[in-house]
Amino acid sequence: MQEPLNELRVLSPTAILGYGFPLESFEEGMRRRPHVIAVDAGSTDPGPYYLGAGYSFTDNNSVKRDLEIMMEAGLRAGIPVIIGTAGGSGARAHVALARDIILSIAEEKGLSFKLAVIESEQDKDLIRQKLARGEVTPLPPAAPLTASDIDEAVRIVAQMGEEPIIEALAHGAQVILAGRAYDPSVFAALGISRGFDKGLAIHMGKILECAAIAALPGSGSDCMFGRLQKDCFILEPLSDARKCTTLSVAAHTLYEKTNPYELPGPGGAIHLYDTTFTQETESSVKVSGSRFVPTDAYYLKLEGVKLVGYRTVSIAGVKDPVMIEKIDAVTAGVKARVRNNFETYGIKDFYLDFKIYGKNGVMALFPDLEKQVGHELAIVIEAVAQSQEQADTICGFARSTLLHFGYEGRISTAGNLALPFSPSDFKAGAVYAFNVYHLMRIDDPREHFPVTYETIGKGR
Repeated sequence: MQEPLNELRVLSPTAILGYGFPLESFEEGMRRRPHVIAVDAGSTDPGPYYLGAGYSFTDNNSVKRDLEIMMEAGLRAGIPVIIGTAGGSGARAHVALARDIILSIAEEKGLSFKLAVIESEQDKDLIRQKLARGEVTPLPPAAPLTASDIDEAVRIVAQMGEEPIIEALAHGAQVILAGRAYDPSVFAALGISRGFDKGLAIHMGKILECAAIAALPGSGSDCMFGRLQKDCFILEPLSDARKCTTLSVAAHTLYEKTNPYELPGPGGAIHLYDTTFTQETESSVKVSGSRFVPTDAYYLKLEGVKLVGYRTVSIAGVKDPVMIEKIDAVTAGVKARVRNNFETYGIKDFYLDFKIYGKNGVMALFPDLEKQVGHELAIVIEAVAQSQEQADTICGFARSTLLHFGYEGRISTAGNLALPFSPSDFKAGAVYAFNVYHLMRIDDPREHFPVTYETIGKGR
């Protein structure tokens, strides 16, 4: 039986595995004798492509560098190393990629340990059954899930809570590689398993999953240390160049949330109505009062993507003030010319867009903003079609049409565009869109996340 702890210490090396961290900060964290090293390895922020394609948005060499330091230190100290949302998206392909990196490190460094792998990709038949029983509900603004959505999905993952990770810890796993996980889970699991307050543990995990982003100045490439106690937790960065303040920690608590007082996750939500933030030292902050409130039923968040086509892009610059003044009419004319050219040629189902930087290229989603135009523009021509060949055709024709498009007041009869690259068009490949973004009701938080164990190194 384990002895009770008055304090559980968690080292978070970096905001996402592969983003890196200063070795000095990490070593400072290890000097403080953590009970666990935990790291988030993924996100939906880079969009649906990586889940659909089965690739990671982080570089393998960067991931290997971070993991090598973490694994050697963790095994030397006799503490677990826990990785969540393996490979960036957490599906089987991503977990396999991360496992290969772990095995290569073990072989090169001669490491021996017990590895637990937790899968999170879901079987479509299960989701169909749940849908038929009314146990799948949309997350706004998503529409209700349909059977065709499930059929079209390339991959569907579910966000695990802390329960499968606790199971792996109970079986003595020294390195735990988890598929898609609720971000705070990998940081909270050990504390919850040792009897610490769940609300405080998950709230601390919410901050630690982004490492030193919650410090001043913030950084996703530096370490953060958390000390979980019976009635509070304390956060501090591990670099002398940073500090945590009540404002920086409270602000990060609101990160990615629509309700400032409730942080939803698997099985319930953290209520912050009574949370207090206190400056403990010049660089550390104490947080107390956060409570976990379970939902009536346990829900898992599902994430799935479908293939929608293939993309080609071209980048160009515009300096002519007359064209800049008329750019909306010019691009509308080019779109009409492209559609007219191919409507009888069999290429009808395509998407063509001009992202115009220098004229609300970033803020174009907000139509009521004042239209401010710079003295030069960057135009990204994007074509998406049912095949890469069709996307190439549409993008190339749009680019050449815009290059020589005539407009009132035009003086030059040469090109309208400055093309910085040759070749001018780039095949961006497959395009995916999220089509499953729903909650699935379940009975057992561990049932849909199978855990496998293997002995790595000596005695394998």
